[in-house]
Formats: sequence, C-alpha cells, structure tokens
Amino acid sequence: MSAENPDTKFIVPVKGVEKSIKLDDRAKKELQSIGMMDEKGKLKLKGVSPKMLKRMKLEAVDCPVFEKELGFIQCYVCSNFHSRTMGKVYCKGEPLT
Repeated sequence: MSAENPDTKFIVPVKGVEKSIKLDDRAKKELQSIGMMDEKGKLKLKGVSPKMLKRMKLEAVDCPVFEKELGFIQCYVCSNFHSRTMGKVYCKGEPLT
C-alpha cells in the first residue's frame, strides 16, 4: 500500500491481541539505549500514560520490514515508524541495519 506522504511506503492496520507480544532482545537494547526502558525492563515512554501503555501492549501489527507480527510498542519505537492515525501505522519501510 502506498500513502499520500512520500516518506510512507506501507500503511499497516493495528490489531488487538489477547496476550501481549514480548519484545525481542534487539528492541529491548534499543529502548534502553534511548532511555525508554530501565535496567529492570520497565518501559518509560515519554508522553504516554500508564493506561495508554497498557492498551498499546495489547496491540500488534504485521510488520512489512521484519515480515512477522510484532507488538505495537516495538513498532512505535522503530526508526521506520512515521505516525499512527485511526488504527493504521504509517511505515517508511526502509531496511534496518
């Protein structure tokens, strides 16, 4: 899918899941390096309330970059994340190093 924004390569729908999808080690290291997770593994997303964070943990996307289902939090902190509007994530779709 293409979007109006030239930076966006994919529009991915957000879906609800019954059990939160665990973050992989790569995502945890990235979150810790940018200060969004402490050493104990507790998330601290700036500007996100605890209630919203709890809801975000129960959401997932079919990631076109990793080609698998990922938790929305992992998508949210990805460098390809552009924005989220009305249940859809706008993804830049660039390869990750």
